[in-house]
Amino acid sequence: MTHLLHRLSPWLLAATLLSGCGSAVINPVSGQAERSVMSEQDEVAQGAQAHQQVLQEYGVVRDARVQTYVNNLGQRLAKLSHRNQLQWHFTVLDSPEINAFALPGGYVYVTRGIMAYLQTEAELAGVMGHEIGHVTARHGAQRATRQQDAGLGVLAASVLGAVLESQGISGAGRLASDLSQTAAAGYVASYGRDQELQADSLGAEYLARTAFDPRNMINVIGALKAQERFAQDQARAAGRAAPSGSSWLASHPSNDQRLQQITQLAAQYKGNYSDEGRARYQHITQGLAFGESADQGLTRGQNFYHSELGIALTAPAGWQIQNEPSQLALVNATGDAALMVQVAPPKTGSTHDEVIRNLLKPSQGRTERLSINGLPATRFVGSRTSSQGQQAIEATLVTGPRQSVYVFTPAAKNAAALQQARPGLVQAQNSFRALTAQDRAAAKPWVIQTTSYPAGGFAQLAKRSPLPQAEAQLRLINGFYGGGEPRPGQAVKVVE
Repeated sequence: MTHLLHRLSPWLLAATLLSGCGSAVINPVSGQAERSVMSEQDEVAQGAQAHQQVLQEYGVVRDARVQTYVNNLGQRLAKLSHRNQLQWHFTVLDSPEINAFALPGGYVYVTRGIMAYLQTEAELAGVMGHEIGHVTARHGAQRATRQQDAGLGVLAASVLGAVLESQGISGAGRLASDLSQTAAAGYVASYGRDQELQADSLGAEYLARTAFDPRNMINVIGALKAQERFAQDQARAAGRAAPSGSSWLASHPSNDQRLQQITQLAAQYKGNYSDEGRARYQHITQGLAFGESADQGLTRGQNFYHSELGIALTAPAGWQIQNEPSQLALVNATGDAALMVQVAPPKTGSTHDEVIRNLLKPSQGRTERLSINGLPATRFVGSRTSSQGQQAIEATLVTGPRQSVYVFTPAAKNAAALQQARPGLVQAQNSFRALTAQDRAAAKPWVIQTTSYPAGGFAQLAKRSPLPQAEAQLRLINGFYGGGEPRPGQAVKVVE
């Protein structure tokens, strides 16, 4: 079951690494000795182990053409890096998130989400060069060593609660610990500013060595800042708080000082950098899924469709659908209550009573048998004993068309918010259904295509685009959100 399961825990990796006392290791970039809890052999072994978890949790883009292109580009950069002896691995993840990250030992990932907002091969190389720099400078090992020095204790909050907790909705973290068997939020803790600047410096160096203009790193930051501005503009227009961001920039400091330093770094390199690889890049991104993919489930207006699971839901008017890899959350308009949906892990049982006993672990409670759109359901209200005393539990379990058990749990900022949102929560829950023929017709993924820029501009392209706020989004994915126009006849990206 892809993309309704828990997200990979970064601390599964970190916890394994923090068992030794460390020894002196030569840093390949600085050439200096540094104490580390990870040898190069450890880096490779732990990276390989976590790599399998990344593939399982995110999934990969099922297009050998795209994977080969990105891997070949990455190998070109890595061959000219400070650790060209590593066996490097480059993977495009099937995620709409605008992100890229690296694991120790030579594992680098970019999402198809970030690829949609880049314009050239050189810009993609800038993102990948930065991440390669984190590996070559052993930043992951340095962070693991610092964590040991600090005495890493309590695990981070589960990713299941991350989105809602950030909006002040209590109970999300508790639900997460109930439903997720491997806790932990986020994937990579933020690097220190010095490490980010060093990765910028190394990325610029690797671009220049590969005959790409290092100034493309500036273009990348500009493109992703435009994406953040778009998200903020949309939030303000809808009367919502501006999102805090989950993109590459969210874990990579992006203030004016850093942009200035990137500019200064790039200016140090002089060369003939004529080939940006724009046409090659546009060719490779044709057919790439935009936004959610069919495997992840699709949000279309107030509806959510998941063809693989055979299910659909409809959010009440004004509510938001947040489709995360670990959960589905339907959040009310005021952002203080939500209905959270997750597939119960198979090991918790196949019947509702088994799932209640093994997943919710109540000390007492009562059940009520229901039917939701012809699907067998059970409502459970009870409590369980914890170190803080008795905790209330409320959940509805529904067996879906593929025999998976879905757990619906309300979460709210407080009791008053829960009571106020109750009608919407019930409406959302009761919309859960097996896909109808009409649902299946609507559950079509969007893909990137290329066309010639018309005389009517982005406004003309927007008329036949399925995207919401189509003109703004088309400007965004083509690098013109801040203004300007392509040349008439120039190849531009569209979404169909």
